[in-house]
This record gives sequence, structure tokens and C-alpha cells, in this order.
Amino acid sequence: MNTYITGSTVKRLREAKGMTQSALANRIGVSSKAVSKWETAKGLPDITLIEPLAQALGVSVLELMSGQQVCNQN
Repeated sequence: MNTYITGSTVKRLREAKGMTQSALANRIGVSSKAVSKWETAKGLPDITLIEPLAQALGVSVLELMSGQQVCNQN
């Protein structure tokens, strides 16, 4: 079964922003333990957290869910 968000994506994006698990957790209103579980594939973020998580990580929901950068062509 494929997950809709991988822990490695969350971790990579979080570290790229220079955030700790605690800092990310505080920004979206969850515990640092929850972030740790996501990053170690022991749990997944609730669907209601997808948009706030993407915003906190500075990516679109599509980028968060696909794990790949989306190029804007203007």
C-alpha cells in the first residue's frame, strides 16, 4: 500500500527549512512525537493537517503529497 505522504518527504522538507520536529509540531498544533512518527513511517498525518503541514514546510499540497517539486511555468 502506498502512503499519501512519506516520512522521508516530511523530514527532507523540514530539515531544508532548518526546523526541528518540535518547531514544526508547534506550527501546526501537534506534538513533536506525532512528527517523529510520521518521519519514521509509524503513522501518518491526519488529512485535516495536510494543508497546514504543506504551508509550514513552504510547499504546495501537491508537492507535499508527491514528494517532488512542482515547476511553475509562467
